[in-house]
Amino acid sequence: MEDVRVCYIGDSFVKGVGDQNKLGWAGRLSNMSQNSQRGITHYNLGVRGDTSANILARWESEAKVRLPNFSINCIVFSFGVNDTIVENARARVSIAQSMKNLRNILGVAKVKYNILMIGPPPIDNERQNNSIKAYDEAYASVCNMLGVNYLSIFDKLINNEIWMNEVKNNDHAHPRENGYELLSQYIYDWDSWWFA
Repeated sequence: MEDVRVCYIGDSFVKGVGDQNKLGWAGRLSNMSQNSQRGITHYNLGVRGDTSANILARWESEAKVRLPNFSINCIVFSFGVNDTIVENARARVSIAQSMKNLRNILGVAKVKYNILMIGPPPIDNERQNNSIKAYDEAYASVCNMLGVNYLSIFDKLINNEIWMNEVKNNDHAHPRENGYELLSQYIYDWDSWWFA
């Protein structure tokens, strides 16, 4: 059996906040991807409130202790929404700095591990969604430049009734079980997902 280790590194959406079953999309995706020939060790390293700057500071040390040199090692990154939160009349992390953080993270990670990047999802706030969309497009350009496969989920989810209704009826940011189920299936069906 293949020894596969997957670290999901990101924010509260990676953690699965809002899911009563505590699986989120990452847990569901690992469950869907495991089979009799592949044993997946799943590490959810989502931290609520984390920005790209927070992830830049912690990701490498957290991955290093979980991804030994004898296994198939993968990292799925996903973040960005917290960067767009306005504090003191400006974004917590500017789009230029966020792009720089992403370049620094992925530039190191892609040398050591199999990596993918999932874009930030929409929430129930039109003004912030405009920013999230801009960061999503900027992230896509960074990933394209670095040769890292990037899945933009923003347009698909903002037009999805299940996702948006759960976000509105929950805490205006996070969905519940059905929203995470939808997102996990979307990632699983992506051509660049390793384990379909």
